[in-house]
Amino acid sequence: MLDIEERLTLDERSSVDFVLSLRKRWSDTIYPALVEEFVATGADPATAGGADTALHDLPLYPWFSHLERVQQKMLWKIAGDAVIARREELLGQLEQAPAGPEGSLRLDPDLVLPDWYTDYDIHVQPGGVFSDDLSAYVYEFGARIVMLRDNDGYKFHQLFVTTALPELPEATRVVDLGCGFGKSTRPLKLRYPTAEVIGIDLAAPNLRLAHAESADAGIEVSYRQADARGTGLDADSCDVVTGTMLLHEMPASVIEETIAEAARIVKPGGTVAFLEFQPTGEALRDVTVVEHAERNNEPFFHDLFGSDLVALCARYGLTDARWTPFDERLEGMRPQGWGHRPEWHFPWAVLTATRPAEEN
Repeated sequence: MLDIEERLTLDERSSVDFVLSLRKRWSDTIYPALVEEFVATGADPATAGGADTALHDLPLYPWFSHLERVQQKMLWKIAGDAVIARREELLGQLEQAPAGPEGSLRLDPDLVLPDWYTDYDIHVQPGGVFSDDLSAYVYEFGARIVMLRDNDGYKFHQLFVTTALPELPEATRVVDLGCGFGKSTRPLKLRYPTAEVIGIDLAAPNLRLAHAESADAGIEVSYRQADARGTGLDADSCDVVTGTMLLHEMPASVIEETIAEAARIVKPGGTVAFLEFQPTGEALRDVTVVEHAERNNEPFFHDLFGSDLVALCARYGLTDARWTPFDERLEGMRPQGWGHRPEWHFPWAVLTATRPAEEN
C-alpha cells in the first residue's frame, strides 16, 4: 500500500521536518528550561503543592503552553493536506483486494456513535477519526509525528505485546479493544499466531484502513465495528483482552463498563491488559500531563486519573490487578518506575489483571 511519506514533495517534507523538530525541542529543551524556572522559585518539582499555580506564574509558561497547542494544530494541517492531495489513490486502495490472507471486516451501519466520542475533535484532529474515510489516513500519518518518529515500525506496540502479555502458544482468541487503524492489533497476531485476533473500534474509517493494511501485510485479523462496552463476543471466550491508549478517552462510567466487558469476555485464567497513562507522583510533571490533555482536546484524562481501576477490576471478578510503569523507548514494562527523564514524556503505564482459573 501507498506510504504517504514516500511520496512527499520537498515542501511537504520540509513542513513535516519542521513540526517534528519543533515538537522535539518543546519536549527536550523548553520543558527542562521550564523545570529550571520552577526550581529557581525555591519549589521542589517532585513534591511541591500547588504546582499548577506556581507553573502558571513562570515566565516561560505562556510559550510552553502555546507551542504545545500550536504544534498540534500544525501537525494535523500538514497531515491533512498531504492526505487530501492523494485522495483518489488512497481511497482506491481501500477498495482493492490485496493478495494473501485477508482476515475479515464487519461494519455496522446501524451503530450509533456515543456523544462523548463525537462531541470533541480528539487530539485536535479536525473531524476526529470517524467522519471520513480519509480521516484514518490523517490519523496514521499524524501519529508518527506525535510519537516523535520513535514508533515507526510500531516498536512501541511490539514492546507492549512482548513485555506485558503472557506466553500462550495455544491461545485461540485475542481481542484488541479500540484498535484504531490496527497498529496495536497486528503485533498481537505475530505474538499469538494460532489465535483468532479481533480488532474492535467505533470508527469505520479506522477499521477499513486497518483491514486493508493487515491484508496487505499478510496478517490475518478480524476487524469489527462495535462499542468496547458491548463487543458482541461470547462470555469466557478470549485468552487475552487488550486496549491501547483507549481508556483515557472515556468518561468514568464508560471506563467502568469497558472493564466490565473485558472481565466478561476473558476466559478463566486469561489476561486483561490496558496500555494507558498514570500519574508519576512528580507534582510538576503530572500537572503538565493533565494540561496536555486539556490542550489536546482529551477531556476525560481527569476521569482516568480519578478512577481506581484496580478496585474496578476486583469489582468485576479480576484479580492481581496492578499498574506497572512502561518505558516506550526500549524496555517496555519497568516495575522499578519511570526513572529520571529530563524531557517531557507521556507517563505510560500498563494495567494488568487476570480472571481466576476455574477449580477442577
